[in-house]
Amino acid sequence: MPELGNAGRGEIAALAGVAPYDDDSGKYHGRRRIQGGRERLRKSLFMGAFTATRHNPDLASFYARLRQNGKDHLCAVIAVARKLIVLANTVLSRKTEWTPQYQQK
Repeated sequence: MPELGNAGRGEIAALAGVAPYDDDSGKYHGRRRIQGGRERLRKSLFMGAFTATRHNPDLASFYARLRQNGKDHLCAVIAVARKLIVLANTVLSRKTEWTPQYQQK
């Protein structure tokens, strides 16, 4: 993905195919869906996000918080995938290392 590190977080999520799009019209508020983007990248991000929900303490706590707030499993995993691509974009644009918020005791 050559745009990684040079695009904004919304644009990078849309290019990866994990940006939520609304289905609203008037008083009707439909479910948000992901669409478009690069299919192979989206599938790879999904698998990475699924693994991160179990093995990365920061992303696992993010996933757990979403589930406690009533989000479906698939919706929460897609949110983690979006967070992964946004984190990768931020790390590359700032030219820094990723520092986890979770501190082992």
